[in-house]
Formats: sequence, C-alpha cells, structure tokens
Amino acid sequence: MSGFVEKPEPIQVPGLVHLHTGKVRELYQNEAGDLVMVASDRLSAYDWVLPTEIPDKGRVLTRLSLWWFDQLADLAPNHVISTDVPPGAPADWEGRTLICKSLTMVPVECVARGYLAGSGLVEYEESRTVCGLALPEGLENGSELPAPIFTPATKAAVGEHDENVSYEEVARQVGADTAAQLRQATLAVYSRARDIARERGLILADTKFEFGFESRDGEPGTLVLADEVLTPDSSRFWPADEWQPGRAQPSFDKQYVRDWLTSAASGWDRKSEQPPPPLPEDVVAATRAKYIEAYERLTGTSWA
Repeated sequence: MSGFVEKPEPIQVPGLVHLHTGKVRELYQNEAGDLVMVASDRLSAYDWVLPTEIPDKGRVLTRLSLWWFDQLADLAPNHVISTDVPPGAPADWEGRTLICKSLTMVPVECVARGYLAGSGLVEYEESRTVCGLALPEGLENGSELPAPIFTPATKAAVGEHDENVSYEEVARQVGADTAAQLRQATLAVYSRARDIARERGLILADTKFEFGFESRDGEPGTLVLADEVLTPDSSRFWPADEWQPGRAQPSFDKQYVRDWLTSAASGWDRKSEQPPPPLPEDVVAATRAKYIEAYERLTGTSWA
C-alpha cells in the first residue's frame, strides 16, 4: 500500500476547473483552455506522499524550473505562458504558479543518465545493462558512464513505481519518429544542463523530463519541454568535490528524509502497509536547506 498519507482537498477558484492532484502539484484549467500548475510544499518518499510539508519547497521548484527554462530556450521550447496568479486564487499561490500551454503529452518519462545510481545501478549489478543498454564491466555506485544514455520509463500513478523500459518499447508505443525526437531532445538538454551544473561545482548524475506536442490545426506540431525541469525533485545533483565512486553520494534532495524514514528513530517499517509518520522539525529544516542550497548554487543568486 502507498500513495497519499492524507490526500488534500483541492482549493476551488472561480474560473478554474481542477483536473488532477499529483504528488507535488495541483493542476487546473482556466477558461482560455490553458493549464494552471500550482507547486505545493508536499514531499514524496518511498512511493508515499508524506503528511509533513517542506516550507518554500514549491516556490524553489517553480523558480528553479523557470531559471532552467531560460538556460535551455535555444534547445527546447517550453510550455510556460506566464507566472501570473489567477484572479481569486489564494495569496499563497504567488511564486508557485505557472500558466502553461495545454499540450498533448507523450506518456514517457524521459530519463538521461550520466552516472550510475538508483534503479540504473540495480539493473547494472544484475545484468551489466540499464534499460537494455549494455555497459562496460567495472562500473560501481556513482561511476561516470562512458557517455550519457537515454533510459526511458513509463509514468506511474501516485503511489506506484515508474517502470524502466527499453528504447524499442518506447518506439513501439509512441512511434519511431517520436521516440527519436525524445531521445535527441533529452540528451541535448541533459548535456547542456550537466555542463552548466559542472561550472557551479555540481554533478548532474541523472534527470527526467516530460515532453508534449503543441498541436497545430489538429496535427501534432512542435515537441515542447513541460512540467518541472532539473530540480532536486526530478534530478540527482551531487557536490563535485565530494564525488567518490563506490559509495552512495551526498545529494541535494530529500536524502535527509529517506535516511530518517529508514532509521530506527522513525519507528517505521518501509515493508509494512502502514503509512510513514510525520517528519521531525530538524529533518524538515535540513531538507529545506538542501533545496535552497541547490537553488543558490545553480543560479548564483540568494534565495532571500
């Protein structure tokens, strides 16, 4: 069992139709047919959306995504129309709201990996492959790959795992031309972001993107980068000066939360069907600090 510990009731706003409650975001549609994405402070771990929020997390994700969209504008168009808060919406939506184009989304998580970690490491240790791609012998936890690889996954519902799939399976599902576009765009964006992060003393180990088509006259048109991009929620960022293959790397994400949940202090058995407990204040504060540090190191600007 997994999912929301306490699923929130969506806020009703005049002129907006609520479409979906995600792990982090609420999705609405306005009267013009545009999408309104609102990033909450919710946090997920081990397929659960936790009962404790991380203050400012939604604003960090939103502001960092906007910064990255600017860095990538020449490589990939994005879905952002404006950051205006809709009339009648709560004041708390300021800084966490994006008005976006309505796209025909491609049902694939587009993952790029430059280093071996996570589910890629698990598969490599079993078969020396990641998503069916053969890799050389001798790699270990945190090793840099010979070249970045495209390792797609199917997008799962809240409380379920994304499932890694082969490139051939993606081509079967969405067509060879679209699969080729996804791979090319994913690796191009990853490579640009990896180089930018490296200049700032960070390693971008892996990341995932979502793409959609902006329809024109009823026909699929331009492939557009959507959702969040290159945030600590969607990416593994490691401090370059602490990188050491052969062990788990320190990271700019919710690792404090994962570590606490699996410690004796939490009293939670991850394998049980019981939901995880609320987070203590020190874990919340440390996690918030990591998100903000990632933002400040990447953008070169102060969060305050």
